[in-house]
Amino acid sequence: MEQNATRNVNYFLVCGLGNLGQYCVSVLKEFGAKVNAIEIENIQKWEITDISDLVDKLVIGDCRQPKVLEQAGIHFCQAILIVTSDERVNIAAAFAARSLNPNVRLVIRSAQENLNELLSKKLRNFVAFEATQLSARSFAIAALSSETRGFFTLENHLVRVVRIPIDVSHPWSHYHRLHDINNSHRRVLFHAKAGKPLSKIFYQWEPDAQVFPGDTIAYIEVKQNLIPPSARSAKSVKQFWQAIVTTLTVQNLRNKLTQFWKENSQTQRVAIVCSIFMVGLFLCGTLLYKLQYPKITLQDAINVSLVLSLGGYDNLFGEIQLPFAVPWWLHLFSISLTVAGTIFVGILYAIMTERILAARFQFSKGRLPVPKADHIVIIGLGRVGRRVAQLLQELKQPLVGVHATDLEPGVLPQMPLIVGNITNALNKVNITTAKSVIVVTDDEVANLEIALRTHAANPTASLAIRTFDPRFGENVAQLLPYARVMDVYALAAEAFVAAAFGENILNLFRLNNQTILVTEYQIEADDTLNGRLLADIAYGYGLLPILHAKATDQTAKFMPSDDIKLRVGDRLVVLGTIEGLQRVERGSIPVGQWLVRVEKAVSSEAAFEGANVILRVCGCDMQLARTLMKQLPETLQYPLYKHQAQRLVSELSKSQVLAHIVRIV
Repeated sequence: MEQNATRNVNYFLVCGLGNLGQYCVSVLKEFGAKVNAIEIENIQKWEITDISDLVDKLVIGDCRQPKVLEQAGIHFCQAILIVTSDERVNIAAAFAARSLNPNVRLVIRSAQENLNELLSKKLRNFVAFEATQLSARSFAIAALSSETRGFFTLENHLVRVVRIPIDVSHPWSHYHRLHDINNSHRRVLFHAKAGKPLSKIFYQWEPDAQVFPGDTIAYIEVKQNLIPPSARSAKSVKQFWQAIVTTLTVQNLRNKLTQFWKENSQTQRVAIVCSIFMVGLFLCGTLLYKLQYPKITLQDAINVSLVLSLGGYDNLFGEIQLPFAVPWWLHLFSISLTVAGTIFVGILYAIMTERILAARFQFSKGRLPVPKADHIVIIGLGRVGRRVAQLLQELKQPLVGVHATDLEPGVLPQMPLIVGNITNALNKVNITTAKSVIVVTDDEVANLEIALRTHAANPTASLAIRTFDPRFGENVAQLLPYARVMDVYALAAEAFVAAAFGENILNLFRLNNQTILVTEYQIEADDTLNGRLLADIAYGYGLLPILHAKATDQTAKFMPSDDIKLRVGDRLVVLGTIEGLQRVERGSIPVGQWLVRVEKAVSSEAAFEGANVILRVCGCDMQLARTLMKQLPETLQYPLYKHQAQRLVSELSKSQVLAHIVRIV
C-alpha cells in the first residue's frame, strides 16, 4: 500500500516451486508482476501448465545460500515468498534474505505460531502462514449448512458470512429496498435475481432493488460476543450484595441444595453425608473434652478430637492405668468417634481408588463410537484433515475420521476413528446417514473415487473434495456439480500474494467461486486510504469495511458508517478480493458516475442543515455545499457513487430538502 518511487513494486521472488509456489507465481503474474523463482532442483513436470514460461528468471539452487538469492535478484525485490515444504529451510532463507535486503517484505510458510511471533519482532516486515491452516476453514465451512460460507472471530466477536435463497415465507421476501436489510450488525454482500447468474464482481448490488422470492442474497453479520467472563465489567458493590441477599432466601437455598444433590452420584452422596457426620462428631468431641477438662486449652481439645477421628484411640487410652479420670460416657464417645473415623477414612480410600481406576480406564479405552446419523465424515487425516477436524470440534459438530493408518494417541483423541482401507471403511462410518463428507487424502484420483462412492450411497450429503491439479479439479467440478471441489494451495496462494503486497491477512473464505480475504489496514500518512471516506473504500475500491477504530479512540465499531473519513493511525478491517486490494495498493479508484440534483429546501433552516448533510456524506468543501444551497435548484457538481448518491438524497429528505440523483453522461 505504500507509494515509494525508489523501489520496483512489481518485482517478486518465490522460493520453492511446489504446488503452493506455482500457484503464487500464477497469481502474481495475473497482476502483471515480474516474478523470479528459486528451486532446489530442475522440475520436469509442473502442476500448472507452462509455469516455467510465467517465471521471468528461474535459478536452480538452495534458497538459503546468499549467492543464490543474489543471483535471483533479492536486492531489487519488493517481497520474497519462501514457500518450500521444509519449515527449517524457510526460516533459514528468511534470515539470509533479510541480511541481504533490509527492506524486502518476508512472507514465509510456517506453522510454528510462537516462533513466527518472535521472528516477526526480530526480522520486521515479516508475515508467516501455513497453507493448510488457511484452507482448512473452507473445507470446514463446506461441511456445515449450505447457507454458511465463512466464519471467523474479530475483536472477540463471531462473524459469519451467509448465502441464502429467498422463499415466500422469508421475512425479506417483499422488502421494498435491498438497502433496508442492512443494520448495525449486518451488511449485504451481493444480490442475485431469480434465474440470473451470480455477479463476478465482489460487493456490487443495487440498493433500491426489491427482493422477491427466488432471489439469492449473501450477507455478513456479527453473530455474538465471545468475551470471556473474566473480561466483563464487574458489578458494583451494591449489585453484588443485592445478588447475595437474593440468593440467600430459603426457597433459593432449598432449590440449590436439591439441584446439587441430584447432580452427584450415589458414591458422592455417601461421601457428603459421611463428611457432614464426621465434622459434627469432631466438633462434639472438641466441645466435650474442653468442658470436661477446663484446664486444657482449646488447641489441646481440638488435638484430642483429631487424634480420635483418625483412629488414634490407642494413643490416648492404650495404657492399663490411665493418668487421668475419664467418665464412662466420654470413654464410650471416644470409642464411637474412633470407629466412625476409621470407617470414614476407609470410604475416602474407596472413593479415591474408584476415581483413579476410572481415570485409568478412560485413558486406556478406545475412541468414541461412530455417530449414528447427522454427522460429518472426514476421509484423510493428514495436515489438512486434522485441521478441519479441529475446527469442526470447536464448533461442536459430531465427527468420524477415516485414515489409512492409526493416529498417535494424543491426536484428536475425542474423535471416532476408523483405520484401514478407506474404501472398505466407508461401510463402517454410517455413510448413508451422514450429513456431510470431506475427502482430503493426498491422492486426488482416490478422492474422486471415494466421492463417487459416497454420492452413490448418500446423494443428499454435502460433499467437499480436495484436488491438486487445476485441470483435474475443473474436470471433477464438471463431473460432480453437486460437490465443492477445492485445491488447498490455490486457496492459500491468494493470501500469500496479498501479504506479499504488504497487506495483513486475517482470514479468507470462498464466496461465489471467489476467494474473499479478511484484511486489516493501519492507516499511515502516505497510504492511498488516508483521507478517504469509507464510501470511497466500499464503492470505489470494492472493499467492504466491517470494522473501524479511530486512532484517538481504540474502541472498535462494527459495520461503520460510510461517512467516516480515515485518518492517520486509524485501524480498518475490510472484506475484498485480491483485485480490490491491488486497487488500494496502486491507488487506482474509479470516479463516481452520479450527481445529485437539489430542487428546493422548505426553509432557511432546512437549507443550512442540508449543507451540513452534503458536507458529511460527500466529504466535499464546505464552501461548495453552502453555495449550492443558496442557488437552488442546482446540481451538486461532485461525482458520487450510486449508493453514496442515494444515501445523500435520503439524508437530505430527512432535513426537508428535496433532491434526486442524475447519472453523468
